[in-house]
Amino acid sequence: MPHVLTQAVLPDLPLFSRGKVRDMFELDKDTLLIVTTDRMSAFDVILNEPVPCKGTVLNKITVFWMKRFERLVKNHLLADDPHAFPPRLLPYAGQLEGRAVLARKARPLPVECIVRGHLAGSGWAEYQRSGTVCGRRLPAGLPESSRLDEPLFTPSTKAEQGEHDENITLERAAELLGEKLLRRVQDISLELFCRARDYAESKGLIIADTKFEFGLDGDELMLIDEALTPDSSRFWPLEGYAPGRSQPSFDKQYLRDWLSAQPWDKKAPAPKVPPKVIAETSLKYKEAYRMLTGEEAE
Repeated sequence: MPHVLTQAVLPDLPLFSRGKVRDMFELDKDTLLIVTTDRMSAFDVILNEPVPCKGTVLNKITVFWMKRFERLVKNHLLADDPHAFPPRLLPYAGQLEGRAVLARKARPLPVECIVRGHLAGSGWAEYQRSGTVCGRRLPAGLPESSRLDEPLFTPSTKAEQGEHDENITLERAAELLGEKLLRRVQDISLELFCRARDYAESKGLIIADTKFEFGLDGDELMLIDEALTPDSSRFWPLEGYAPGRSQPSFDKQYLRDWLSAQPWDKKAPAPKVPPKVIAETSLKYKEAYRMLTGEEAE
């Protein structure tokens, strides 16, 4: 049975922040220790039940993509092997193995960079209502899950924990970031998505959409947080893909669908999730990791 971590406990280090999934500790004024737990969130609510292996899968997939694309955009990774961490972290090796990185501190941008390559989720819902996605007009008559001719960059706000992100226009994003920085993150987000999509499809996975986060270290732009994981993306199997319906997935959509079928207002507390649903969700995360990297998640 894999070790499950719901909360990192490192009493010798100051807690920098505790998010829906990641616990961050301040190693020094320039360095964070980021621990990816097995906590699961859905609809911006943290569930009571953790998902075994989820944290290690998210961490390892993020490291995989960041290293793959480090020539395209700098990232915040300093070290991902606990054996290369400072000796003071050795007592916590059991908690950190496979799920922790050392990262450069950065000032997160106040905008999340979403790229949509297929018509799904909230984009599909909006398209059905108005023929648009985040206010961008699309051709009429597109079926659900159809691949867009060109991926769409659709920024959103970064909500506080428990609140919902909100889609914003490019004009509003430019107000928040400035025109020059917005163009930079838009161009990088689209190139990251297209390169990752091509790679994933060669491994039998469709990346339908994803969310990137960037930060600034001084004037230097960096990819931060997570990248192209089952938490921040929709992963569909390439085999059997057919527009005109929803697709089976290797992300937390399965869990979202189960939750949506419950009598729940999508506010805390979340309903109790059965062990079968948790186990199936864990398997989907591990399968995504195996398909992308060729390695088994432990």
